[in-house]
Amino acid sequence: MRFFSLFKVFIYRESGVTFLETVVALAVLGTIAVIFLGGLVTTSKAAFTADERATAESLGQSQMEWTQSADYIYGATQYPPAAIPGDKDYINYSANITTQPLHEPDDGIQKITVIVKRSGEQVLTLEGYKTDR
Repeated sequence: MRFFSLFKVFIYRESGVTFLETVVALAVLGTIAVIFLGGLVTTSKAAFTADERATAESLGQSQMEWTQSADYIYGATQYPPAAIPGDKDYINYSANITTQPLHEPDDGIQKITVIVKRSGEQVLTLEGYKTDR
C-alpha cells in the first residue's frame, strides 16, 4: 500500500513551470542570442577589413616595385600603373601613382605616392622614392 501512495505523489503532483518563469527564461536566452550574434557580426566585419587591407597592401607594394623598376622620367608627375590581376581578389581595386621631384629642379630623385582604392574609396597610401642612378 505504501508503494501506491508514493506512486500517486509522483503521478498527480501539480508542481509545474509558471508562465513568468517561462518568460524570464526566454528573455535570458534571447539576450544571450543577441550578444552572440553581435559578436559574430563584429568578427565578420573585422575579417573583411583585414582581408581588404592585406589585398590593398599586396597590390600597392607590387605597384611601388613596378614604378621603381620603370625608367626614370624627368619632370614626371605620374607613372602608369602596372596591370592589376584579374582574379576575384582584386575586383574593384585601382591604383593611382603620382610623383614629385624631391628638389627643384629635378635632380634625379622623385617621391612616389601609390594610392590604392576599392570601389572608389581610398584604402591604402604608400610612399617611396625613385632615383635615376
